[in-house]
Amino acid sequence: MTHLLAALLSLGAFALLAGVVLAVAQRVFHIEGDPMVDKIDSMLPQTQCGQCGYPGCKPYANAVASGAAEVNHCVPGGERVMLQIADLMGVEPKAVEEEAAAPMLAFVREDECIGCTLCIKACPVDAIVGAPKQYHTVIVDQCTGCMLCVEPCPVDCIDMLVKPELLEHWAWPLPDTRRAAVGHERRGHHAGHA
Repeated sequence: MTHLLAALLSLGAFALLAGVVLAVAQRVFHIEGDPMVDKIDSMLPQTQCGQCGYPGCKPYANAVASGAAEVNHCVPGGERVMLQIADLMGVEPKAVEEEAAAPMLAFVREDECIGCTLCIKACPVDAIVGAPKQYHTVIVDQCTGCMLCVEPCPVDCIDMLVKPELLEHWAWPLPDTRRAAVGHERRGHHAGHA
């Protein structure tokens, strides 16, 4: 019995010592991430759709922060995200890429859906609902049009349609001259805080 107790105590002491060593090592060898990358990544819609030319939102944020990518490549984020990133970076706003002019929306043809759930697993924003062997449907307000659900569908019952422009989401577009003026004002405001 005393041997068992001694073994347990020595094992506990070893675990405690290992925990202390790991905690110290974490503090000593801790590498800070780029805070600019984290800020840009938090502005992105996190759809991981790849429409920007990068495999996800974090790699795109890295590219924008390093100057390897422009601020206007996030198609699901559109002009709103582009303006936020341009303001944060202190750069001139740019025209949003053409694809953003007509946002897309996934549509499941329910009469052809076999309920395989592959589209549900592929959707990065949980915009598709359904159960195994039941029809699936798309939640319109959550779909970002990333098209990641189309390829895994074994019966090809998902169409990408132009997203209808609803009155509650509509806004007056800024003319190019106003957009440039907004960029200059923001850059001046941003530079004053640097």
